[in-house]
Amino acid sequence: MMMLFVLLLSLASHASSSKEQHINSIFILAGQSNMAGRGGVVNNTITGITTWDGVVPPECRPNPSIFRLSANLTWVEAREPLHADIDVEKTNGIGPGMPFANALFANRAVNTDAIGLVPCAIGGTNLSEWERGSFLYRQMIGRARATSLKVNSNGASIRGLLWYQGESDTTTREDAESYKARLETFFGDLRLDLQYPLLPIIQVAIASGSGPYIETIREAQLGVELLNVRTVDAKGLTLEPDNLHLTTPSQVRLGEMLADAYSQLIPSSISNHARSKGCPCLITHFVMGLLWKILTT
Repeated sequence: MMMLFVLLLSLASHASSSKEQHINSIFILAGQSNMAGRGGVVNNTITGITTWDGVVPPECRPNPSIFRLSANLTWVEAREPLHADIDVEKTNGIGPGMPFANALFANRAVNTDAIGLVPCAIGGTNLSEWERGSFLYRQMIGRARATSLKVNSNGASIRGLLWYQGESDTTTREDAESYKARLETFFGDLRLDLQYPLLPIIQVAIASGSGPYIETIREAQLGVELLNVRTVDAKGLTLEPDNLHLTTPSQVRLGEMLADAYSQLIPSSISNHARSKGCPCLITHFVMGLLWKILTT
């Protein structure tokens, strides 16, 4: 009986490993707490201890074709909370990553065997902490680049960035008024360092904030007009009692909105990038990125 159990466990492990090698659509998840996921996280007002309620809705349940890059750069089956070993200083719950990936499969929005999610979000972070050269920026770039070493040569590529950040920049006028310029520089630097000038970026316009300049940040986010950048508006989605973080149902809805926005970018960006992989066109794209960087700085 024990031998049979070991055999079945070995076969399951082999099947998972085999499926992992077919990851060819990779998405970076970055920003602060609402991207890391606080859906279902409850703060005990008496003890001050935050806990996750453990409720995982159907849209967030594991899928054998959805993987996440762990903190030690290993592909594992994606399960909530996606950022448990990344945003380690905080209690993580439901975020938009899993409903996003499941929605892509449900709507057949991507032609892929398996999706790889790369969690990078850290709660409470200001945009200045994501600037080029910072620890968080270097960590994100390093994790993104590591994905190419974790799959076979099967056309795997980074298909997009999901970005939800800005609540921490609502506290000072200086941060709020400079946000748009800093955000566009961040997007440009990321595309340049990943050698993908038209990398699809889906950002979220914040629904809340920790300071008085929420509308200033929202105006900046909604005013971004870069190629292959789309903005999904979180305003109107239900917040947890802390009036800062999205509830679990809101995170599910946000993930679906992100998937819908991403699917609208596929014809103009993904197919072009796929054709450029491994051909001289990549050089042209890189040169275009350098020129774009010079013109926008």
